[in-house]
Amino acid sequence: MTDRKIDDATGVPTMGHEWDGIEELDNPMPRWWLWTFYASILFAIGYCIAYPAIPLLDRATSGMLGWTSRGELAAETVKANAGRRATQQSLATVDIATLDPGSPLMHAAIEGGRAAFKVNCVQCHGAGAAGAKGYPNLNDDDWLWGGDRTALHQTILHGIRQPGDDATRMSQMPAFGRDGILKPEEIQDAISYVRLISRQQKPDASAQRGAALFAANCAACHGADAKGNRQLGAPDLSDAIWLYGGDRGALTATVTNARYGVMPAWGEKLDPATINMLTAYVHTLGGGE
Repeated sequence: MTDRKIDDATGVPTMGHEWDGIEELDNPMPRWWLWTFYASILFAIGYCIAYPAIPLLDRATSGMLGWTSRGELAAETVKANAGRRATQQSLATVDIATLDPGSPLMHAAIEGGRAAFKVNCVQCHGAGAAGAKGYPNLNDDDWLWGGDRTALHQTILHGIRQPGDDATRMSQMPAFGRDGILKPEEIQDAISYVRLISRQQKPDASAQRGAALFAANCAACHGADAKGNRQLGAPDLSDAIWLYGGDRGALTATVTNARYGVMPAWGEKLDPATINMLTAYVHTLGGGE
């Protein structure tokens, strides 16, 4: 355009627009910028030819080099697994109950168990292993079946009341109310005694009557001192730790209808190395013995 205004100071034509007295000069783009721009275009074209880039209806162009991110991940996974193979083989055959707690293999087992726990166990025991109603807290020192590595390995491997596994942990609490073993008022007396020994209420006539009922009906599994029996999975009733709740309502439901918690036998689903790693990790959570 020949009628554009020429800037007096620079002698360069303006773009023909102004804002608040400010006008833009029509300077040419720097050569280095133009060449960089052209090079970027050429690089983009080359990239689209060499690598997957252009989306189609059901896939993307494959690229002449045949590279894919999935293929690279698969190759890296194979390499990583090869590097861990020796450790995995050792963890599959080691006696986890006697493994030195300070050994590198134990450290590998704990870290592997931490990952396996997040995949397989958090659904019931929670991300922090604190459990929930009906699902044990794995951080405390209250264990139904034992908390040393040998006991934990057995529990994880064969589960609790797992149908079809002859080595599973097995016990059955009687349904004292549903099956008519105790009358409703007797159940309440027994509960009063349990609440007394667990320091939830003061002595009264109901608890006194419940002591005799407990000795006749409950001590065989829970023990005369109500400290429980790990051979039977019978909980300690004298502490403040309750799997289903220790208030009168929860205890009434438990004594009347009984409980029958089930845990999977992970030996049917996980390899021996993973079982050992879970054993090592759970043992470190705070309640391991």
